[in-house]
This record gives sequence, C-alpha cells and structure tokens, in this order.
Amino acid sequence: MTYITNIYLFLASVAVISLSGVLMPGPLFAVTLKKAAKSKIAGALIAVGHGIVEFPLMFLIFFLLSQFQIPGIIQIAVGLIGGFLMVLMGIQTFRNRHKTENAPVALKRDSVFAGVYTTAVNAGFVLWWLTIGTTLILNAQIFGLIGFSIFAGVHWLIDFSWYTVVALVIFKSQRFWNDRVRMGITFFCVTVFIGFGLFFMGSATWSLFA
Repeated sequence: MTYITNIYLFLASVAVISLSGVLMPGPLFAVTLKKAAKSKIAGALIAVGHGIVEFPLMFLIFFLLSQFQIPGIIQIAVGLIGGFLMVLMGIQTFRNRHKTENAPVALKRDSVFAGVYTTAVNAGFVLWWLTIGTTLILNAQIFGLIGFSIFAGVHWLIDFSWYTVVALVIFKSQRFWNDRVRMGITFFCVTVFIGFGLFFMGSATWSLFA
C-alpha cells in the first residue's frame, strides 16, 4: 500500500475526507438540524458527544495496529475495501441527493448525550472507521503517536467546526439552508468520495502488482 509521506499533504487529505464525511446527511446531521432550531450551541455540544465515542475508537484502532505487524496483503485489502466503500458512498450520496434524513430518538435527550447516542448506535460510523478510517490510521502510523494525535485532532475539529457552524446558521435563519446549498454540498461530497476512493483503490492495486 502506498502512503502519503508528507505530513502536511496527509493532514490536508484528512481534512478534505473528514469534511466530505461530516457533510453527508446522516443521523448525527439530522439531530443537529433539529436541535439547532432551539439552541445555537447544539452543534458544538453534539460534536463533543460524538468525540466522546470517536476518540477512544480512533486510539483503540491505532494501538491495536501498533501491537501487530500488519501483513502487506492485509493493508492492501483494507485500502481496496476502503476505497471501494468511498466510491460506493459517493454513488449512494448522489442517488439519495433528494432524500432527507429522519432524526432518531436521541432528540429527547440533551445535545451531548444525543451526540454520544447517535454516534454509538450508528453502524455506518463503525464500518467507516474499520475500513476508510483504518486506511487513514495506517498512513498516520508513519508519523508516530504525535502525528497520529494531530491526525485525530484535525479529524474531530472538522466535525466540531461543521456542526457548530450548521447549528448557528439554523438557529439564526433556516432560509440560508436552501436546496441550492444542499445540492452544492452533495456534489462536493460525491466528488471527494469518488476521487479519494479511486486513489486508495489505485494505490492498493499498484502495491499489489509492484
């Protein structure tokens, strides 16, 4: 598997991939939209709850990968699967561009708990980290624990910034969140997912035959 060895380029790719992931409509995004109508800090609190689940999972995967020598063929397989899922997510995002996500039962609790609950019960979240996320973590290992910690922080800060901004916009005026904005975000996500998905798949395939 070919990895990005320049930490600045790697963090830039992490920021773009993370942003495209958080922009996708999903349960956490739906909860943010609903709670933001009543509280301008709902997005920030939801992101904190999301981080309570996400940080331990990220570090768990990192330390598990650090404890074992991962065979090259496994790394290639993770890259292929992660890349394929990114392309698939891009295609599904395009197909579902006119659909709206329903907010789950977490709306009945406070925003931090809503972030924790919605993240923990989201099977797609776990699947993302076991495939696409693991591919990024394998790359982050090149830069050691400090580099990985920066990677984890950048990833979560993207989540935090986006949900905070969305909540503020919704709280102030929902008219800014129109169909044109949603379509623009959707096409951005589609482009990033398919583009990076093909990159991961191509990199893994190149390593397989190199």
